[in-house]
Formats: sequence, structure tokens, C-alpha cells
Amino acid sequence: MENGNSNNSDNIKEAIESADPYRGQGTTYLHTKTPIKNEERNDASNPTGAVVVPISLATTFKQSTPGEPTAINDPNSFGVGYEYSRTGNPTRGAFERAVAAAEKAKYCIAFSSGSAATSAIIHLLSPGDNVICVDDVYGGTQRYFRKIVNPCMDITFDFVDFHDETAVRSKLDVVGRENDGNEERERYDYHHRSTPSKKRRKNAPTKTKLLWLETPTNPTLKISNIQSIANLAHEYDECLLAVDNTFCSPYFQTPLEHGADIVVHSVTKYIGGHSDVVMGVVCTNNEELYKKLRFVQNGVGAVP
Repeated sequence: MENGNSNNSDNIKEAIESADPYRGQGTTYLHTKTPIKNEERNDASNPTGAVVVPISLATTFKQSTPGEPTAINDPNSFGVGYEYSRTGNPTRGAFERAVAAAEKAKYCIAFSSGSAATSAIIHLLSPGDNVICVDDVYGGTQRYFRKIVNPCMDITFDFVDFHDETAVRSKLDVVGRENDGNEERERYDYHHRSTPSKKRRKNAPTKTKLLWLETPTNPTLKISNIQSIANLAHEYDECLLAVDNTFCSPYFQTPLEHGADIVVHSVTKYIGGHSDVVMGVVCTNNEELYKKLRFVQNGVGAVP
């Protein structure tokens, strides 16, 4: 009898997992981990134990001493504490940690819209850089790339069918041949000074510094192979892959696990889900990219 009950339980468990392979994701989203490890931190932003994250509307936070932020031990402040909500807010920090957990990312940075998140990624580039973008990209992204970034920032764009790996590679090789790989262009290093970039020599040189992939695309749902495109991007010097995961959501797809360097969302769509929030996020596992993006978030100020 006992063996029968045991087998029955196993069958039920197997049936549940087969019916919903994403079982347990909700627990991951709610019980997040601190992106920056520190065993001494306490959850200072939630001393009451509220099961729903409290909404902090404060713009400014009291300091015990001028220049000394409060609650630096709060994991939602990522170790820097609170002084001004553009720089850090406990509600936003909790949201960023939850999305990072959902995307299986170490870091997440929230912005006031998906377009603002896209803009922050472009701030990682320099004049003269090239971006290869999927040809069926969201109209707002294409408009921003063509009408604002290209004429104002001297960053070039090629729109290519990412199903055709040969076409993508040919664009990477063409812009590589245009660059002899010897010059050291000025790059802003986000520490208030400009320094010559230190180029890695182990990969093929190219002026393309970013592949922009959207899969599925909005609204035609065109699908691309993330792992294949990531492998291609990483054959080239300093070339990153950013994936717009808006139309799939982290519930069904986590691009960082397939080789992407950056994941971007318009939270307004499926993560928000109720047509009552305009927001964007950028996720990454790369600490250097995270620090740059966090600097952009604070410096530009496009926070939710």
C-alpha cells in the first residue's frame, strides 16, 4: 500500500511538471537574492515584514551626517544607501532585484520606459561605432536609431535579417575591414574622464560594438536563435549582444542563459501586463556593464 501511494505521488508530480514546465517561477520572483553579495546586510527597507513591497514616495532621505547616505545595509540600495530618489529608491530597488531574479541575471536597472532603457544601452557606445540590428525591430526602436542616434551621435546602423547568419557576418567583416584595428579612439569611461580604449586582440577587429536582436519581434513574432547570434557576436572584438525580450518575457525565455550580454524589456507590455505602467529595464551578468548602466541611470535621470 505504501509503495502504491509513493508511486501515485511520483506520477502526480511528473504530471504537474509536464503540464507546466515553469512551475515554481513565481516563488523565484518573490524570494529574490541580493545581487551584490554581503552576508552582513539586513533588509532595512522592510522592518515590518510586509509581504507586499511598501511604496516609497520620498524624493529625499534623511542623513545622519551630511554626505553619508542612510540604510547602506539595505539590499534594495545595492550597498550605496539612500539620499535622493533619482539615485536610489527602496521600492525601485526591490523591483530591480525581482526582475533580475526572473531573468536569471545578477543585475537589473529600471528606467522610465522601454525607450529610455534602449537609450541607456546606446550610451555604452561611442561616435564611429556600428550597430547591426534585426530588420524587423520594433518601430519605436528603429525610429530612435535612424532619426536620433545616427544623425546626432554619429553611430551607424545596419538592419539585417538575423535568420541569415552569413549576412550578419558579412556586415561584421565589412566594418572590420574599414578599421585597421590600430587606432585608439577616445571612449568615455564613466569616471568623469576620457581615456583611450584598451582593445582586446584575441578576436577579429570590427567597428560593430553591438548586435541588437529582438525575438520574438514586435508585432510580427519573428524568431531568431539567440545562442547562434551570441556565438557570432563573441567572435569579434568588443562586440556585445543585446536582446529585447519584451514579447516573450522572462517567464518563457531568459536570453542571458543563451549567451546574450544584455537583456532589455519594455515593462509596459507583458511584465506590467495591465496597461497601467510605463517602464523599462536592462539586465546583465556583467559587472562592468552594470556599473556603466547604473551611472547612466543616475546621470541621465530617466528613472521610473
